[in-house]
Amino acid sequence: MINKKLAVAALAALASTVALTGGAQAQGRDQIRVVGSSTVFPFTSAVAETFGRTGKFKTPVVESTGTGGGIKQFCAGVGVQHPDLTNASRRIKKSELEGCAANGVTAVSELEVGFDGIVFSNSKAASNTDYTIKQIWLGLAKQVVVDGKVVPNPYKKWNEIDPSLPNKEIEVLGPPPTSGTRDAFVELVMDVGCAQFPEVKALPADQMKAVCNQVREDGAYVEAGENDNLIVQKLVANKDAYGIFGYSFLDQNMDKLQGARINGVAPELDNIADGKYPVARSMFVYVKTQHVDVIPGIREFLAEYTSEKAFGEDGYLEAKGLIPLPKDKREKVRTGILNLTPVTM
Repeated sequence: MINKKLAVAALAALASTVALTGGAQAQGRDQIRVVGSSTVFPFTSAVAETFGRTGKFKTPVVESTGTGGGIKQFCAGVGVQHPDLTNASRRIKKSELEGCAANGVTAVSELEVGFDGIVFSNSKAASNTDYTIKQIWLGLAKQVVVDGKVVPNPYKKWNEIDPSLPNKEIEVLGPPPTSGTRDAFVELVMDVGCAQFPEVKALPADQMKAVCNQVREDGAYVEAGENDNLIVQKLVANKDAYGIFGYSFLDQNMDKLQGARINGVAPELDNIADGKYPVARSMFVYVKTQHVDVIPGIREFLAEYTSEKAFGEDGYLEAKGLIPLPKDKREKVRTGILNLTPVTM
């Protein structure tokens, strides 16, 4: 009996070891698993549904975990317990790739899906407003410049920043630090806004970064989690609040919401595609190459994603709010991902 128990224990230990090593150990799952960005989620979900309707493979499982959370899961290791792809509303960081490699995820390929804008949106029941990036930073930063000094943010209402802005409490619902949308918002709005103040630029680099990046924590900015649909619902219920999320969610809710102009430019598809809208970014999907040809259908899924009928002009992803890449860029992206070209920093 004892020998039998020891044999069972040894087999269990061996199975555990095998499950944690090598791309071939991803065998045992016959359905693609995708995690990551809530912004990229609707696009990847649409491709997954179309892909599943072919009947050749099971419909991939797509989860909305946020960019940071998705990359963390993706990079945790190789095997059936780890996802095959991750959506990201920003480019993967060098430190994240190094974390992947440390966990045995040594081959990662990058698919640039298209463009998206980050919108500053509110209910259609409220007036539409034009904000500058500088004004948004003054409304949301933890510390701001007042009379030449960096001080805790004193502003309670938008019109205290500028009389032309609404006489309303500053109340903004936005993504948490784990979100790629938050990362992109910090880079495209917070960093740009604070750089317009010489007093901030004169600070040592680490202090400057803290002043530029830190979002206020006094209730004016509310972290609404990774669920952009929840932000939409709250904006409908509170016409005085603003929300920060990807253009695709505004596009899907045009009957209820509107996007504020930023620096005089409206968040519209053509303005984002042309580079006129100042708060735009690229979106990505990352592929664990070690799972390709082990989990059924990954190559075919990538072919569907990069088909002209999907991410091309007038493709079904554009109908969901995606701003397609230029044609020559799409061809380059398609070739790169179908050849599983490793991502380089």
